[in-house]
Amino acid sequence: MSESKTELIQVSSLSKKQTMISIGIIGMLFFIFGFVSWVNAILIPYFKIACELTHFKAYLVTFAFYISYFVMSVPASYLLNRTGFKKGMMMGFWIMALGAFIFVPAALTRTYEIFLIGLFTIGAGLAVLQTAANPYITVLGPKESAAQRISIMGIFNKGAGILAPLVFAAVILKATDTDLFAQLSSMGLSEKAKALDELVRRVILPYVCVGTVLIALGFLVRYSPLPEIDTEHESEELATANMGKKNILAFPHLVLGAIGIFLHVGTQVIAIDTIIGYANSMKIPLMEAKIFPSYTLAATICGYILGIITIPKYISQITALRFCTLLGTVLTLLIVFSKGEVSFLNHTADISIWFVVLLGFANSLVWAGIWPLALDGLGKFTKLGASIMIMGLCGNAILPLLYGYFADQFSVRMAYWVLLPCYLYLVFYAIYGYRIRRWKA
Repeated sequence: MSESKTELIQVSSLSKKQTMISIGIIGMLFFIFGFVSWVNAILIPYFKIACELTHFKAYLVTFAFYISYFVMSVPASYLLNRTGFKKGMMMGFWIMALGAFIFVPAALTRTYEIFLIGLFTIGAGLAVLQTAANPYITVLGPKESAAQRISIMGIFNKGAGILAPLVFAAVILKATDTDLFAQLSSMGLSEKAKALDELVRRVILPYVCVGTVLIALGFLVRYSPLPEIDTEHESEELATANMGKKNILAFPHLVLGAIGIFLHVGTQVIAIDTIIGYANSMKIPLMEAKIFPSYTLAATICGYILGIITIPKYISQITALRFCTLLGTVLTLLIVFSKGEVSFLNHTADISIWFVVLLGFANSLVWAGIWPLALDGLGKFTKLGASIMIMGLCGNAILPLLYGYFADQFSVRMAYWVLLPCYLYLVFYAIYGYRIRRWKA
């Protein structure tokens, strides 16, 4: 690591002021994660129209964005070991900025593949930031209240997620676009191409601004008072317990937890990124449907707030995890089987869409519940373990594609069946999987 050993700080030696400052800075990072990630909810239907895509191809947005986590997470852990947290985060921001600037040539040529390269690059930068920030906030205090701290980070993340689709839609969509979308099918080829070129080039200015801000944030984090936390040294007791473990795969509870993260983030992104398309299937136009991802994220924030209030004072992290995974299972069945039109919040739609919204609440404390369980007792393997967990974020890439495939083959409603095995596995991990500390034949 480029910083000297004397610059590394043990968590126990941090003052209360240092801890609060660190939480605030990491909270800012989670806000950026949320804003950049959840804007995909509006990019998917936007690119579907502008680049004339099927459901499956439209969900390549999430695939390109999140598969980079699988590719970059382990390299990110080695980068952080070499540079330290702050320099590594700075590089992560700069990689994201490069991805944002790639949107310019993509928009000028209306080439979907170049957009996907830009999204992959943004995701690669985020992989570095996530690999640093998640273990940082997990170890920044007692493990019994880790879910509470992660829930606070979740409020920053999902709060940005509520704003992102609305802000992005306000910037790139016009009030007259509903009429434009209705007229596209009747336009001639040249007229249609001209209209779509104009539509897709609206992303240029916002992404140039995003790239510029990300460069500035890289400098800001590098020279911030965020301390370099030492995660490499173990207590004597922990070192003894891990004596026979030669590599990261010797920790079953971590590996099973990473699978849990893979499935959890996939269910989360399906609940948020598919809900506009589901609303469209109920004849709700895009200009009205754009608000639904924000409803789902608001439900998630309600879960975070409840977690902050109740964990660990009234309920344990594991109890919250078990409740949320079971609730997700029940809501999935309700989405598929419940029927009936209702009017709520000035929307008239099938009741099942509100169960998709409630998945936000069910998903709220799953991430916060899995992370401390999976990283428990890793000691010097913590950074590498965190990178394995971040690799699980490629679930955001794979599961929406499965949803898109089944939506094309059957219907957007029946495609929600893909959620059921995911929640059943998460129930298994919450009840038993996290306890497994040795592989058995």
